[in-house]
Amino acid sequence: MSEGEMTGTEHAGQTGQLSVVTTATDGIRVLTLAGEIDHHTGDTLRQSLDASGTPRPRVVADLHQVTFMDSSGINVFLAAHRALSEAGGWLRLAAPAPAVLRTLQIVGLDEIIDCHPTLQDALNG
Repeated sequence: MSEGEMTGTEHAGQTGQLSVVTTATDGIRVLTLAGEIDHHTGDTLRQSLDASGTPRPRVVADLHQVTFMDSSGINVFLAAHRALSEAGGWLRLAAPAPAVLRTLQIVGLDEIIDCHPTLQDALNG
């Protein structure tokens, strides 16, 4: 499979105001998120990021359609980053909208989790 080629959808779900579509690209799980990430939708995000039982899990969260994120999302991403790192894998954030990027920068999460301007950049590392 060529770099960046998408496979079929593994999972699609929607709860409240956050939808998550999970695909795979070259063995990397890509979560395409759309809507708001807050205390109402945090569990949906948490479940989507769960990679327990996967050796060396690699996950990219594509944030280009996320319109809002509060501290709930920050905490979920931070916990997922720790869990994925402990499992020998990684988490990368891709294409955050300006308002979401500002939130990531204010709390310094972009210094902890690799944050890339585009999905392709995140996939290429």
